[in-house]
Amino acid sequence: MASFLDIFKRNFSLFSSDIGIDLGTATVLVYVKGKGIVLNEPSVVAVNKVTGKLVAVGTEAQETLGRTPDNIIAIRPLREGVISDYEMTELMIKEFIRKVQGFRLFKPNVVICVPSIITEVEERAVIDAGTQAGAKRVFLIEEPVAAAIGAGLDISRPNGNLVADIGGGTTDIAVISLGGIVESTSIKIAGDKFDEAIIKYVRRKHNALIGERTAEQVKKTIGCVYPRTEEEIMEVKGRCLMTGLPRTFTLSSSEILEALEEVSSAIVEAIHSVLERTPPELTGDISSNGIVMTGGGSLIWGFDKLVASKTGIPTRVADEAVSCVAYGTGNCLENLASMQDGTINLSRKRQMR
Repeated sequence: MASFLDIFKRNFSLFSSDIGIDLGTATVLVYVKGKGIVLNEPSVVAVNKVTGKLVAVGTEAQETLGRTPDNIIAIRPLREGVISDYEMTELMIKEFIRKVQGFRLFKPNVVICVPSIITEVEERAVIDAGTQAGAKRVFLIEEPVAAAIGAGLDISRPNGNLVADIGGGTTDIAVISLGGIVESTSIKIAGDKFDEAIIKYVRRKHNALIGERTAEQVKKTIGCVYPRTEEEIMEVKGRCLMTGLPRTFTLSSSEILEALEEVSSAIVEAIHSVLERTPPELTGDISSNGIVMTGGGSLIWGFDKLVASKTGIPTRVADEAVSCVAYGTGNCLENLASMQDGTINLSRKRQMR
């Protein structure tokens, strides 16, 4: 039987472990130094509008989306990769830190991922939110750099690697060499846009309305951006726009392919534009090394095949694609001593600003 001292040490340690946070639009992953990824929950917050008190965070809050009474509101405080509701983001980060740390006398250092193209105002908002949530110091790292590290790429060598990180709110595409970003772009087209495209398609073609959670389930189950070898079908429940009554209908993978075509084409075009601006020597490296895709959006069936067919470059989806950014962030925790306060200057462009 554990002694009181053992229990105290386990739950009330005086010292804090450094934390890495993949602060995604759809999901938050938390990496604790020495432990790995210890939390993976939706970035959703439920708050009582009358009292202002936190009702639920993460998985519990997601279950309340679209099902709350008038006095409770469930929101996603991040939109398109950046903070849209500062107070709710602060509460969410504070609660997640509390979940993974418990009571600590000393505050932890926190590394947070941000899109590769982010304004100084947005940077400051993330740093302030992390500090107010209980961090001793907050460091920022660009998502494609963290994704490349988490995917196991050696970015320290003078060798070009192209990473496409498709998250919930943004798609970050970057060519990385010698530990820094040579060319990059960040577009506000990613997983959420795929869900919206499915909702719009169902409304237009089936005259029915489905929610975000149903659209996401359709995307994960039969979604594809490249023709499947075998047709997949799925039964979906929604609300008929003519009668206002519940209705059940069937969707096929070929329909979802049509629904997602515009969004997937925009991401492929962004990859193409980055390749056009890349120096010829690095383009040659990328042709040999291939394109690496990370993030939850890359898991849509056939995305690697679509990119390979449009660019002519071998493309693969990284192992544990959803967790790559979090693992890369965790890797950076080992080198905090050599990093500047407030940012992780792995990008040459950011160092020059």
